[in-house]
Amino acid sequence: MKFLLLLSFLSVATACTVVPKGAKIPDFAAYPTYTGSDLGLTFVRGQARLRVWAPTAEALQLKLYAEGTGGAPVASYAMEKSTGGTWVYQLPAQPPGRFYVVQATIGGKPMAEVPDPYVHAVGLNGLRGALLDPATVSPAAWPDDRRPELKQATDIVIGEAHVRDLSMHPQSGIEHKGKFLGLTETGTAGPQGVSTGLQHLQDLGITHLHLLPTNDFASVDESKLPENRYNWGYDPLHYSVPEGSYATDPADPAARIRELKQLVQTLHRQELRLVLDVVYNHTADAARSSFDQLVPGYYYRQRPDGTYSDAAACGNEVASERTMVRKLIVESVAYWAREYHVDGFRFDLMGVLDLRTMRAVRVALDEIDHSIFVYGEGWTAGGSPLPETERAVKANVPKLDRIAAFSDELRDGVKGHYARQNEPGFASGQPGLEESVKFGIVGATQHPQLDYAKVNYSKAPWAKEPSQAINYVACHDDRVLWDKLAVANPGASEEELIRMDVLSNTIVFTSQGVPFLPVGDEFLRTKGGSHNSYNQPDNVNQLDWARKAQYPTVFEFYRKLIGLRRTHPAFRLPTRELVEKHLRFLPDMPANTIGYQLQGHAGGDDWGTITVLFNGNRTAAAVPVPAGAYTIMLRGQEINQKGLSQQVVEAGKPLSLPASTALILVQP
Repeated sequence: MKFLLLLSFLSVATACTVVPKGAKIPDFAAYPTYTGSDLGLTFVRGQARLRVWAPTAEALQLKLYAEGTGGAPVASYAMEKSTGGTWVYQLPAQPPGRFYVVQATIGGKPMAEVPDPYVHAVGLNGLRGALLDPATVSPAAWPDDRRPELKQATDIVIGEAHVRDLSMHPQSGIEHKGKFLGLTETGTAGPQGVSTGLQHLQDLGITHLHLLPTNDFASVDESKLPENRYNWGYDPLHYSVPEGSYATDPADPAARIRELKQLVQTLHRQELRLVLDVVYNHTADAARSSFDQLVPGYYYRQRPDGTYSDAAACGNEVASERTMVRKLIVESVAYWAREYHVDGFRFDLMGVLDLRTMRAVRVALDEIDHSIFVYGEGWTAGGSPLPETERAVKANVPKLDRIAAFSDELRDGVKGHYARQNEPGFASGQPGLEESVKFGIVGATQHPQLDYAKVNYSKAPWAKEPSQAINYVACHDDRVLWDKLAVANPGASEEELIRMDVLSNTIVFTSQGVPFLPVGDEFLRTKGGSHNSYNQPDNVNQLDWARKAQYPTVFEFYRKLIGLRRTHPAFRLPTRELVEKHLRFLPDMPANTIGYQLQGHAGGDDWGTITVLFNGNRTAAAVPVPAGAYTIMLRGQEINQKGLSQQVVEAGKPLSLPASTALILVQP
């Protein structure tokens, strides 16, 4: 979620609240902290105990309700002051209500009723916590669920999607449209019998499905789902609860828990892993949040005048460097991995968070499963009081172990600048971007043949290993690839645009690092030119499966392209040393062309020497290639791993490379 998107959230009343100028900033470091692992509701033999951290409260009241919304409390209990700034109450074995809130008294003033920050089950719209142990709510055979095998991070292929987008189209063939359960349906088909939903993901060949935020967010009223409101969900309400609008019954606290677990279980059975898009950098409404109602000011960073700082461009930014905030984030991530068997996490605006917190996240996940993948946006959307040296931004990725970041160098090098929409990139003829593209080809690592001074953004490598670089040319932000190419290349024919599209992602999937694809780009997805569709209707955002039927050869190319990468380890080398050893850029290439070789059976590949050529020009180019006999494996929109044709290159004679085209040649 980048700056332009976040700014647009400010126009949505439910999404962000700018906090007015406040009083003198308290000494938050002096607040007592709690080190135990039992914050929130814990259950022993079915009986619940609630522990809440509220060190500045004079009193904390626990109230029970019969329903998730409305009505009067059926019971009220004074919580007891305990250690580390916490308050505790042991509920009766048979509590009189099903839902709970807490209400603090601070400075003699009763605060609002809120669920606690560690809440794991909620009622409608997350207004009240539910007295429910999520461990008791699971699909059949859940204890037997296992993550699919993953040998190394560079084997990953990520497909990004929104829960609604995958199933909402009237011709998706999916029954549970817009729901978690929509992704549990197998064998679904759309126009002309094309596979849709889960079956499409399997056919495409990705290894990881990245879902836009699935935690409880504020912008969709779960009581009015027939109104069909849409939002990406980057306005978090509760960090550790599934979103209710994706459940078949948002009012039933068990439904959203069980159905998200069913989604995970189904993906695992189909050899797919799940990545959750997590938004720990801000909350939807600071003033009304559980955070500020229980410990005012503590969870958010402030400017010197006491107002809330805004590196998230959403009215507030979370103070991850403070002890109890870091504890909440780390324990929330670990909870998703442990309770829901989640396989990876994409951190929205990861640069807002501090390095120590991200390191603690990595350690906590390693205690569960070393193969859980972590990546994020290595930037902020604005200035922050947290010093740059302490932020989890791209420049500091070398200080993080096995945490990756998005390479906007490759992204904007290939397709053109994300914000200057009319500006083309390498793949559509814009000169001077070769080094930016090559930066992505080596996975943002150190390589002796790169001139880093000519890279568009970073002037030095920021990845210790290629697995720390996410290569992509599009995501949910900004225009989808097809729309960007269309607006940046006025007058181009559909055939020309398809060549540019295919070339763009051929670069991504043959680069070192971890490739990332927004689901739908493989059949030329369009959003009608929208560059920020976060709250636009389904007819803009939904995957139009008729386009898959319309462009079958494009989909087939993408499927084979992913298959090429997954078959050949030369394109997914695990270490910087191997990239430097085996990857050599060809010299004396014409402007706006790139050539390189993967030599010496790189990564144990069956192919001895792989020559990869890219012509970003909109006209043919004559490129120098070492003399020899080659087998062509990829040419433009054609792929055949057994060979398309033979090519003999004579010494001193360049090879003609058509406009906007990639070529992959192999020698034994």
